[in-house]
Amino acid sequence: MPRRREIAKRVILPDPKYKNVLAAKFINNLLKAGKKSIAESILYGAFDIIEKKAKESPVDLFERAVNNVKPVIEVKSRRVGGSTYQVPTEVAASRRVALAIRWIISNAKDRAEKTMREKLAGELMDAANNRGGSIKKRESVHKMAEANKAFAHYRF
Repeated sequence: MPRRREIAKRVILPDPKYKNVLAAKFINNLLKAGKKSIAESILYGAFDIIEKKAKESPVDLFERAVNNVKPVIEVKSRRVGGSTYQVPTEVAASRRVALAIRWIISNAKDRAEKTMREKLAGELMDAANNRGGSIKKRESVHKMAEANKAFAHYRF
């Protein structure tokens, strides 16, 4: 938390192929060791696979998948009088997108397909249809928040 001033958010330019800001954010999260061209080829390859299998616009399916995975509420630890409570809190819009992207990528890595393109395409198609590991992750986060609703009055 800065004491002097609020730090300005960086402007993310849209990706070169589809002119989509969300795809650019996804590519930036997919990066490994600064190799952006490889991350772009993975996402665009996954989009090609989606186009062949799902027979619909890959960008629309991608946006639907991210929107389905976005969490609405999460728990944060709050220390009150020697004990720690899991307090349910609303998730900010930018954090929702960041969590959704992170969950999709991590669950794609855990899939059984051979290449990362196939894994990512499968995870995106599952997420768009409300199935898969990333949707399970969102449901578990929501369930945890629901279970700890009694501590909502400790919200900060």
